This record gives sequence, structure tokens and C-alpha cells, in this order.
Amino acid sequence: MASSSYSTLKRLLSLLLLIYGFLLSIELMSAAFKSFGQGFAHQLIAATSNPFTALFIGILATTIAQSSSSTTSILVGLVASGAISITNAVPIVMGANIGTSVTNTLVSFAHVTRKQEFRRALAGATVHDFFNMLAVLILFPLELYTHFLQRSALLFTGIFISIGGLKFTSPLKIAVKPVIELIRGFIQGLFPGSTVLAGVVMLIIAFALLFTTLKLLVNTMRGLVLGKIERVLHVYLFEKPMRSLLLGMTFTSIVQSSSVTTSLMIPLVGAGILSVEEIFPYTLGANIGTTITAILASLVTGSPAAVSIALTHLLFNLSGVAIFYPLRRLPISIAKRLSRLASNSRGYALMYILVVFYLIPIILIYLTKRGG
Repeated sequence: MASSSYSTLKRLLSLLLLIYGFLLSIELMSAAFKSFGQGFAHQLIAATSNPFTALFIGILATTIAQSSSSTTSILVGLVASGAISITNAVPIVMGANIGTSVTNTLVSFAHVTRKQEFRRALAGATVHDFFNMLAVLILFPLELYTHFLQRSALLFTGIFISIGGLKFTSPLKIAVKPVIELIRGFIQGLFPGSTVLAGVVMLIIAFALLFTTLKLLVNTMRGLVLGKIERVLHVYLFEKPMRSLLLGMTFTSIVQSSSVTTSLMIPLVGAGILSVEEIFPYTLGANIGTTITAILASLVTGSPAAVSIALTHLLFNLSGVAIFYPLRRLPISIAKRLSRLASNSRGYALMYILVVFYLIPIILIYLTKRGG
């Protein structure tokens, strides 16, 4: 019995270490993209000329910066300075919601060598994509003709601007930042004259760490969750949709990154521990939670533009949840169909990422700018 307890403790410690490695890989991936994408993302957003261009700029800028928070932060500064109108900023927020979900899909590729795992993991990842895409499909034309999100955000801005806010540091950033800075400093020391080359090396290290930790994570979780932990996940956390949604919202508002909190679910779905149906409400909660800290931080600034953009993001996500939670079978079934197709031919999954998150936005931005 003592031997069994020691073995369980050893596995739990291994699990915690692997989760840290997994989170580190995601943050390192984000740092790598930012090292050669942040300036370009800023230029891209600043060049917004109309709502259609703005939507695709939001997607592309966020996939490059690997963070909807980065896109929103750039946006707040540009709106506050008068470089972009709030009308053009709202579609960028919508596009950023789609762009931020690319991280989940990249994480699912760690399961690519195991067909059934990859099918489950990809479905768990892309259900986030399709929820965001469907929300944009409905809400973008509505906003274009009625400006209901912008008007609602401005109304609430007037109410909340004077109440003050709260700013705190994500515990995740506290935990991983020293290691990220150490790796970044070492790599930049090796390539002092090239930020892009240093970023590429960081990206390779991030993917190597991601694939290694995820493979070990799934194996370790399988050994642990067959008993009590699996029951805890199902009965106490994910059995009730509202509880799952609140978990996603709370966890994300603390960690301050929906990419991280939703990506954590992918190995659980890949291993068959949780289903796509169980994590869907959690994903919706994460979408809401990622806006809460931005709202609190924007209230501290006292800038009406900052508060309006943060509230627009929240209202967009709440509207999406109100529409598609009752219709959840639609994004779930689309995600499952794509995953079945991609598990039989892995190239489809890679093509999906390249076409949806990069090729289509680049082509449409080029065409709309040329047409303008």
C-alpha cells in the first residue's frame, strides 16, 4: 500500500512538472512569434481602412502575435490616439477572437502520430475555431448595419468609467517568465544581429518541448485518471455545463490567457478522458474570461477608448454564447467532421490552419486594399 501511494505521488509530481513544461512551451511559442511579428502586427492594424479589411487584419495580426490580448492592447492605443475609429476597431476584435484559437489547433498536432487521439484532439481544438467563426458570421453583418455592440459598449463605458478597476499579474506569467527570459537571452546571445533567426530557433524549441511534454502528459494522465481523478473531472467539474462554463471563465480570468486554458483541455480530449461535448461550455467560459481582466485593467487607465474596446470584446463573446450554446450541436458536428477527414489524411489539418488562419486573410486583405 505504501508502495502504491509512493507510485501515485511520483506520478502526480511528474504530472505537475509536465504541465509546467506544456505551459512553458505555449508561452515560449507566443514569445517566438512576437519576436518577429509584433511590429508587423502593429503596422497591419494601423493600416485598417474598412470593416471587411479590419476583420481579416484581426485574424492575421492575432495569429502572428499569438495573442488576442496583444492585438487588443495595440488596438486600445491606436483608438485612444485617434488613428483608428471604434467602428473599425470592433471587427478587429472579432477577427482577434478567431485568430487566438489557432494555438489550440497547433497543440492538437502533438497527437498527429496516433490516429484516434489526433481525431479527438483536433475536434476538441477546432470546436473553439468554429464557435468563433459562426459567431462572427452572425454578429459581423449585424454590427455592420446596426452598430449594436459599439453602441452598447459606449453606453456601459459611460456607466463604468468612473468606478475604478483592478490590475494584477497572471500567476502563469510569474511562474514561466524567468525561464522564458533565460531562454530568450541565451538564444539572442547566440544570434545577436538577427531577431528573426532567434525567433525561429525559439519556435523550434517551443514545438519540440510541446510535442515531448504532451506525449508524456497523455501517458501519465492515463495512469492517473482511471480512478478517482477521472470521477472528479466528470462529476465535479464537467458534468454540469454551467459549472464547466464558470470553471473556464474563472480559470481564464486568473491565468489571463484563453489560449493556455483551452489548450490544457486538448490532451484530456485526445486521451479520451473528456469529450468535445464536455469541454465546449468550458471553452465558451474561457472566451468570456479572457475579457474580464482586460476590462478591469482598462478601468484603471480611465481611458474611455480602452474601456469601450474591452467591453466590446466581452459583449461580442456574451452574444456568441447566447446564440450558439443552444445551437452547440452545430460547431461540435463541424469540428467532428473536420477531425474525421483530417485523421484519415493529416495534410487536411495542416491545410486547414494555413488556409483559414493565414492564406484567406492575406488574400482578402490584399484584394480589399487593392480594390480600395
